[in-house]
Amino acid sequence: MSHDTPPKAGQPPKTGRIAGHWLLALVALVAICVSIVQLEQGRSGLDISEMRIGTTPATLYRKAGNTGEASSPLVVVAHGFAGSRQLMQAYSLTLAQSGYTVLAFDFEGHGRNPVPMSGDVTSIDGTTALLVAETRRVIAAGRTLPNVTGAVALLGHSMATDIIVRAAIAERAAGTPIAAIVAISMFSGAVTATEPNRLLMISGQWEGALRSVALDNLRQLRPDAGEGESVSAGGIVRRAVVAPAVEHVGVLFSATALREARAWLDDAFGRKSDGPIVQPGLWIVLLLGGIVALLHPLSRLLPRRPQPAIAIPARRFWMALLLPAFLVPLVGTAVYVPFMPVLVADYLMAHLAVYGGLQLILVWRIAGRALSIPAILLLAIWGIAVFGFAMDRYAASFVPNAERLTIIAILCIGTIPFMVADSVLTGAGSGRWWQRIAARTALLLSLAGAALLDPERLMFLFIILPVLLLFLLMHGLMGRWIGQRSGPVSAGIGLGLCLAWSLGVTFPLFSAG
Repeated sequence: MSHDTPPKAGQPPKTGRIAGHWLLALVALVAICVSIVQLEQGRSGLDISEMRIGTTPATLYRKAGNTGEASSPLVVVAHGFAGSRQLMQAYSLTLAQSGYTVLAFDFEGHGRNPVPMSGDVTSIDGTTALLVAETRRVIAAGRTLPNVTGAVALLGHSMATDIIVRAAIAERAAGTPIAAIVAISMFSGAVTATEPNRLLMISGQWEGALRSVALDNLRQLRPDAGEGESVSAGGIVRRAVVAPAVEHVGVLFSATALREARAWLDDAFGRKSDGPIVQPGLWIVLLLGGIVALLHPLSRLLPRRPQPAIAIPARRFWMALLLPAFLVPLVGTAVYVPFMPVLVADYLMAHLAVYGGLQLILVWRIAGRALSIPAILLLAIWGIAVFGFAMDRYAASFVPNAERLTIIAILCIGTIPFMVADSVLTGAGSGRWWQRIAARTALLLSLAGAALLDPERLMFLFIILPVLLLFLLMHGLMGRWIGQRSGPVSAGIGLGLCLAWSLGVTFPLFSAG
């Protein structure tokens, strides 16, 4: 039943709006169903099982009932900083469909790994050495799996490229050499003219600095070598390739990158794969877009709560926008003392709490204060449970372990006041587009300013900025629809809960000890 108010003159009839809501719901449901079918197709015919290697959570992918090949090479798959096993699924599924045994895992501090990262993140003998040791434990466990030939390859993205190169060097020194390495978005100071022995470097077209690193590593073997060439010298083989029209995350879903990775491993193991190239990227976008869109007709089922017109004077609006943006990073970085076992999450919580608090002081008297518990619950459940389930299965870890629940609760202290203030300032669905852009730009610049003021402790804020931007684009749209029905406070509280959850499952756990 719709609770829309009667149309005013010049507005489309009520029945037309109801029909539009039902049409959008139908389109969204079709998008969701089609994308799920396509995403599940990439998993069909595989045995996918969860396992633990000590405290490290891992996922094993292999062909189901493969009687034509009694054993297969092992590929260990490692994710980048703030990533997870799920983010690497395009490679895991493609290689498993091609007959490889694939073992993907969550690094310490990431995904559902309960053990925090530790050590000195700036030292090779600190955090890096601990992650190399963890990777080697995974490799050792993988070698003992049934129906594995004993031959092992490593595949990693971003941060993991340095880890797997160092792990391969250590394995070779221990007499258990690695057959091949696929390094995606490559950087590592451990690559020399003689180590590692077989290395493919894949970069996105828009990763200029990392493309240069790959070329430098390639030219250690031949100074005039270029992208797209395979070079060998003294038993060392290397290749650097570019995935077109993608950046640091898009390279994980590129068909070019997936084909190059599989071909490199096939050549190393003397195989010829004919399985499908699994490209989930488009279907993940369609699935998440359908979930977001479906909330619009669902929000129309909420009773409309009349809201007083929010007319924030221009001077008050810009003051509420600019004063916190400049003041909070200046003061926050001066008094910041880490207290949470998560990289920069404590600073972000405090930044958002003060930022949002200052804005609320300036605009609260002219804000609509109506509160709708059903609206808050709908937005929180949809943005965390429904959206989050899809994310966790197909894209990135979204289900927290017990260690992260307390972190999520603490983050709410900052995210709820910030999102309430943001909803008030941007009109919670009724404000102008430039107000939303200005408000979100001010926040991102404020956080970037804090990172620049204290890069030694807060440089990881730059890593989290894309997560915030994605959240504001997708969840912000859902909050806009809720705000239109139930006001800015309800929308802001719901969005604050969703944001705390999103950040709490993204930040790597870290213990300085």
